[in-house]
Amino acid sequence: MKKKLKILMALSEVAPFAKTGGLADVGSALPKALKDDGHDIRVIMPQYRVINERKYVLRDVIRLQDISVQLGKKDITVNVKAAFIPNSKVQVYFIDYKPFFFREGLYIDPKTGKEFSDNADRFTLFAKGTLETLKKLQWQPDIIHCNDWQTGLIPLFLKTLYAEDQFYAKIRTVFTVHNFVYQGIFPSKCLSSFNLNDQFNAEDSGILQHGKCNFLQAGLSHADLLNTVSETYCREVQSSPEYGCGMESLLQKRKRDFFGIVNGLDESVWNPESDELIPKKYSAAEFEGKQEAKTALLEQLQLNTDSSIPLIGVVSRLTMQKGFDLICDVLDDLMKLDLSMIILGVGDKKYETFFKKAEKKYKSKFKFLPAFDEPLAHLISAGSDIFLMPSLQEPCGLTQLSSLKYGTVPIVHHTGGLADTITSFHPKKKSGNGFVFNEPTKQKMFGTIKEALKLYENTNLWNKLIQNGMKEDHSWKVSSNKYVQLYQKCILK
Repeated sequence: MKKKLKILMALSEVAPFAKTGGLADVGSALPKALKDDGHDIRVIMPQYRVINERKYVLRDVIRLQDISVQLGKKDITVNVKAAFIPNSKVQVYFIDYKPFFFREGLYIDPKTGKEFSDNADRFTLFAKGTLETLKKLQWQPDIIHCNDWQTGLIPLFLKTLYAEDQFYAKIRTVFTVHNFVYQGIFPSKCLSSFNLNDQFNAEDSGILQHGKCNFLQAGLSHADLLNTVSETYCREVQSSPEYGCGMESLLQKRKRDFFGIVNGLDESVWNPESDELIPKKYSAAEFEGKQEAKTALLEQLQLNTDSSIPLIGVVSRLTMQKGFDLICDVLDDLMKLDLSMIILGVGDKKYETFFKKAEKKYKSKFKFLPAFDEPLAHLISAGSDIFLMPSLQEPCGLTQLSSLKYGTVPIVHHTGGLADTITSFHPKKKSGNGFVFNEPTKQKMFGTIKEALKLYENTNLWNKLIQNGMKEDHSWKVSSNKYVQLYQKCILK
């Protein structure tokens, strides 16, 4: 029997407490899977204003009060509260320092739309506060699993500020980057808050890049092992500045320490066999309920109610990276075909404007919903026949996994996690779980959509394709086992 591990996951957001994106979902689902496997997994995050203390029963922890944290010349006192991730026994610690975290927004000021000017100090405090909390707890994890730039200073501080303290001597760090676009870049004056020796001001220390302080680079330089959220993305970010965003040479130097693990799907949330947000539950063995979801969706959105016509669904942030220029370029041609289409999401205003005009032009065939609507996202996953995901870059992606689970056939561009999870259907072999186009051009995407529509006419083959996807295991159990192997490798390093 393998040793059960002690793991602290450090994240800047965890669902359902505070969420801006997929990081929060990972921060909830991976710990639950590790706990189910018997590991002592705990989570730490800032306590933001948005967190509902009464709803989630946050409690003061007596020995975690009045923790002193040095931030430059300031001596700051923080408190730590605790709660559990709902429907689990995973304990979460919340670092409570109201001047930094008790405000509207997590990283961006909603009034200005810009990052908070003190983000460097906020997440320096979070990193130091995390390490000081462990000492107050007298709990020594085997691994601190850090996530994204907001936690990038934890590996740095362990190797510098806390290097001589025996309490931390055996703690190892894994640093996961969920998207290399976001790096936490700040003026070099923020170094004064680190309280490091002068030698760490040099460019080759792993902190500074082009004269600025880079929190992501600090984590990549000092963590014991690195990983990202798919094997293909792991290769991509080492290959070119387009993907690596300036980190590619560092990643190449550390390639023996750099791994890719695809995120899992939280099946306590995304599962047609138990989903309360769809009209009728269904499974791979009996998926009649899928047709009921489609009928309900068409009626709710007042689209063409002929349920025999294929329905394409899109649930996404509206950004160039997600491939929305491609969708805009082919929409008029798509609307000439025998299909209906739904897009749910918010983002760049130019796409919102474009799709609002398109909705007026193609009333009975096209619906655009500029919103973040969780119940509707579930209904679209269940009620659509095809899920379109033409991302130019996609570190991992979760919506293609939920579409597979709900028997909605994904059409994706071959990149990142999409390349690792979706394979093109082969009619003769009856293998594959979707449709993949290799070049991000409107011609390739449009041709692949037409290929899918042609197969849709063959009910037997289409049903086989649906079953292929629904029967696959993309749960967090699979991915969490790979993380355990990574942790064990890290401990032996």
